[in-house]
Amino acid sequence: MAKWIRIADVADCPSGAGIECLAGEHLVALFNMDGEYYALDGVCPHQGGPLAKGCLEGGTVSCPWHGWQFDVASGRHKTSHTVVQRTFPLRIEGSDVLIDLEGHR
Repeated sequence: MAKWIRIADVADCPSGAGIECLAGEHLVALFNMDGEYYALDGVCPHQGGPLAKGCLEGGTVSCPWHGWQFDVASGRHKTSHTVVQRTFPLRIEGSDVLIDLEGHR
């Protein structure tokens, strides 16, 4: 059963941007692509860089530390498809962005 946790207000994450959010003990990278919200595990698997602080272009985030690139919708690494960053279901209720940590893909 889903356990929804509020992580942000929709106004906190403008279109084309990413923000770091804390959900329980998890650091989450929240991205807004033209009003569609996506959530990834916020810690880059390479060396722990903060994915939410990376450059977001065309649905791809680049880790600010070493440039590892991930599709924000699928979590897939752009060149090594065996590397997949965890993604999480989101829903919007009013102005609240809610995440289901138990529903990670």
